[in-house]
Amino acid sequence: MAYRRGRRWAGLIGLVCGLVLGAASALAVQPDEVLPDKALESRARAISAEIRCVVCQNQSIDDSDAPLARDLRVLVRERLKAGDNDAAIRSFIVERYGAFVLLRPPVNAQTLVLWFGPLVILALAAAGVVATRRRRPAPALQPLTAEEELQLAALADGTTERSERRPTGSQP
Repeated sequence: MAYRRGRRWAGLIGLVCGLVLGAASALAVQPDEVLPDKALESRARAISAEIRCVVCQNQSIDDSDAPLARDLRVLVRERLKAGDNDAAIRSFIVERYGAFVLLRPPVNAQTLVLWFGPLVILALAAAGVVATRRRRPAPALQPLTAEEELQLAALADGTTERSERRPTGSQP
């Protein structure tokens, strides 16, 4: 019974968190920014979801509350009202801020570092680890002492007495 109650609470908490986070991103777009034309507004939201907030860098301008994100959202809507298509709006913003402003930049000569830089760094780090391990000599093995050889032979034969392994001063 307690298990079911715990699952209900976990589900309720998850639902509340999802609603709060979803509402927080919906609050980024202010009411005065929303276009009266539903089709243009949906295009503006789709474009804004693809453009990175230059201040936050981990959010789209559609999700960010930063003043620059607001300016970019307004710019997108102004360009839509002027009749620009989606590609023209994206290219206009990329010309001003570079390919980094796109959350999914295209793969071309200018963005190779964005796409493959992390892989190159990871490969270099792995090569460094391998090279370091190869250079490190293996630890030298020391031969067993005569006493250790006798103890090993006794253990292998099973001839050690229990009293030898018992701590000194203990009763049998």
